[in-house]
Amino acid sequence: MSGTSPTVQSLIRKKCWYADRHFWFAMGIGPCVWLLLRWQMPGAGDGVINAELLLYTCLIYPVLEEMAFRGFVQTSLLERLAVARRAWLGLSVANVLTSVMFAMAHLLNQPLLWALAVFVPSLVFGYFRDRSDSVWPAILLHCWYNAGFFLWVR
Repeated sequence: MSGTSPTVQSLIRKKCWYADRHFWFAMGIGPCVWLLLRWQMPGAGDGVINAELLLYTCLIYPVLEEMAFRGFVQTSLLERLAVARRAWLGLSVANVLTSVMFAMAHLLNQPLLWALAVFVPSLVFGYFRDRSDSVWPAILLHCWYNAGFFLWVR
């Protein structure tokens, strides 16, 4: 079968996602990005922490967004469109399309550059949804990334 694109099935690993070193690498990247952003934005993260906003930003929104985008949209694309299962560099077409929709949805509440900035993390979330065939790693990564951003950068 040379010459054909790999499919998402070739990305799925039989081991548990929490034993996947790619997952733990992705978790470790978060603090590196937060420090870089904080360095680029002096005075960021020095405000008072609103507990309700923290709950929504770091738990409720990530869970709802991942259930909708990775759990429903990406899964539906994978199940219904053969082309959506094609992958390049570990990224399925379904993941890329879902990530475009995810970034566009963020335009509702965020400026253009911030909405576009969620595209790359969205690809990471989708990668782990495809890799593990589960939405749980995407949810945990999303909660983790949002928590660090909220506490250290915003």
